[in-house]
Amino acid sequence: MKILLVSPRYPDTFWGFKHALTFISKKASLPPLGLLTVATMLPGEWDKKLVDMNIASLTDEDIEWADYVFISAMAIQQASAKEVIARCNELGTKLVAGGPLFTTEHDEFPGIDHFILGEAEGILPDFLADLAGGVAKPLYIANTPPDINQTPLPLWSLVNMKQYSAMSIQYSRGCPFNCDFCNVTVLYGHNPRTKSKEQMVSELEALYQHGWRNAIFLVDDNFVGNKKKLKAEILPAMIEWSKKRKYPFSFSTQASINLADDEELMQLMTEAKFKTVFVGIETPNEDSLTECNKQQNKDRDLMASVKKIQNFGLEVQGGFIVGFDNDPVSIFRSQINFIQKSGIVTAMVGMLNAPRGTKLYQRLKQENRLLNDMTGDNTDCSINFVPKMNRDTLVSGYQSILDNIYSPKQFYERVRTFLKEYRPRKEKGTSQIRVNEIMAIFKSIWFMGIKEKGRRYYWGLIFSTLVKRPRVFPLSITLSIFGFHFRQISRKLVILPAQNVAA
Repeated sequence: MKILLVSPRYPDTFWGFKHALTFISKKASLPPLGLLTVATMLPGEWDKKLVDMNIASLTDEDIEWADYVFISAMAIQQASAKEVIARCNELGTKLVAGGPLFTTEHDEFPGIDHFILGEAEGILPDFLADLAGGVAKPLYIANTPPDINQTPLPLWSLVNMKQYSAMSIQYSRGCPFNCDFCNVTVLYGHNPRTKSKEQMVSELEALYQHGWRNAIFLVDDNFVGNKKKLKAEILPAMIEWSKKRKYPFSFSTQASINLADDEELMQLMTEAKFKTVFVGIETPNEDSLTECNKQQNKDRDLMASVKKIQNFGLEVQGGFIVGFDNDPVSIFRSQINFIQKSGIVTAMVGMLNAPRGTKLYQRLKQENRLLNDMTGDNTDCSINFVPKMNRDTLVSGYQSILDNIYSPKQFYERVRTFLKEYRPRKEKGTSQIRVNEIMAIFKSIWFMGIKEKGRRYYWGLIFSTLVKRPRVFPLSITLSIFGFHFRQISRKLVILPAQNVAA
């Protein structure tokens, strides 16, 4: 059997980092971990190829070579996924589809021969057995969350690691919280299922043996869902392995704000060489937090929590949302103020949308406020329901946030605010300076230091960092490059003349 695994294209968004990746001569941030894991679960004697459409084009020859095309996608990839389906149908190659997009919206995708819905470990073996017996069905649904202690290592041999800026590992699935706009618990449940420390060490060793010596993103939706196990088993094992291998990797992940409540956990994370953590802040408006059931963010000083995490040597990236029913018109200025004062340099601001299956979706459906399915891109000014706020006010207010926080003056001020709070541990292991990183410095000088209108703010950051905190100079360059990317995206989104509600 010849199997072609296809990861559809991502549109150009904040999350893709397309304009930043060009500085280090990379084509994509992360490989398609789900497809690589599925590839290992297929019979070993089958021929397998991977086409990540964010790296390379999908050719007719690729499709015609395959007996089956396996496609997996998230909501934001749906436009590209539909193109792939149409091409496979036209060329007569059968399709097997799975992943978050199809699990929640498979009825929207005609032309698929077999759907594998839910987590593959629990249902893919049934499909493979039926396929071998010539009785494969069109629909397979995993009804029971699998034990991810049985999840195999990804088939890393299918990817060209040089094309990516980071590799990825999954430690856990599920989240103990119940935010009503989030479909993580719809897909993976509330009980965080975790891998063993032996599995995690095997994951690290596999990447090491494949020659990787750079960043790793732990793709868990909430890395700290089971703090006790992290502190007692996982992080000590990661630290021990990293020390033995002379710290070849740095790590980033996603976590809830209650990470700030556990100093021991933060210390262990930085000892393991975690550098960055993405946190869903969502909104500084307490009524909106209550509305969306973001309990972990309520009744706390969010600003102080962010700064505490920064003080422990972790850069906080933040997710923010506008469009809640309880958002007042002043929310746009409130979001700007919070983002600027917190020093969250990478602030991902989006408009609220309601994914299928979530509590928010069900509520809006009952209120007859749903409009259509969401695009999956929460930065394209689209919203799939009727908001309480006037829609034009909401869109222009959202645009004003982006126009403000990613203008050179505001952005570089935010970098300085962050660096004042940031207390990184002394670097462990030998840091190898790569040619593409040296080239990134020169490219940043050309694009931000010479070509851009806000170049004086760039030079102000560079000189102050070199003089006052030379240790974080590489980070200041990286953040400057991120800012360049964010400005390219936000300029495309600020299409309407944004009302200056931030003034």
